[in-house]
Amino acid sequence: MSVVSRDSLTPNAFGASPLAQAAPPRAFWGLFDRKERWSLSWRGRLTLFLLGVSTAALLLLNVQPFLAETHRADTNVLVVEGWIHEYAIRAAEKEFKTGSYERVFTTGGPVTGIGGYINDYQTSASVGADLLKNAGVPPESVQMVPSRIMDRDRTYSSAIALRNWFRDHNLAIHSFNVLTEDCHARRTQLLYQEALGKNVPVGIIAVSNPDYDPKDWWRYSDGIREVIGESIAYTYARFFFYPSVSSSDKEAAQAAPASR
Repeated sequence: MSVVSRDSLTPNAFGASPLAQAAPPRAFWGLFDRKERWSLSWRGRLTLFLLGVSTAALLLLNVQPFLAETHRADTNVLVVEGWIHEYAIRAAEKEFKTGSYERVFTTGGPVTGIGGYINDYQTSASVGADLLKNAGVPPESVQMVPSRIMDRDRTYSSAIALRNWFRDHNLAIHSFNVLTEDCHARRTQLLYQEALGKNVPVGIIAVSNPDYDPKDWWRYSDGIREVIGESIAYTYARFFFYPSVSSSDKEAAQAAPASR
């Protein structure tokens, strides 16, 4: 009976392939080496392609309804963003008459093109209030609440101005609905809810843009511009928006005697 020495127990003694022991090929003085890797087969690439197409189709069908949501709160207070177009003003007038509203508040900062705050009458809140009155809303039911801030967070600044107006006038508002245009609705509700807090439910009313069919928004330039633009803006507001300076402090610093 032969004795196998310990030194003879090499990898080759167990039938290991010499290729398995060979160092991988290297190039450029050992900076690169070649190794085996897994890659997608044609079936894998086809599956990935179909998943991408399905995801894109779901986005096309659902992103516009997601952004342009309508979810009313049970309230007698209506808030209208003053920058909206006349078709939305007409919808606001109809909403006021068919709903059980007692007050309408218009919000918004300095109108575009004047370079900043001049007075309350040159704000979109004032413009919106005048348009509502001309459309048939009783003047005594309309109150403009202008924001004096013009910066990139205009919707949030308008919401803060509204919150401060409620506090300054000792008006206990338990809930309200905000009426705005189309795809701006989801972001508007998010920012107004952030400003007013969780204890004040904020409903939202989206008025559809008559210039394109929401079901086929990608077929229209207006639809593409609004949906893509508001998708980016909502993503920013939802995940990256953190006011660096308190908007309430800004409003207080820039406050002027309220115009009526």
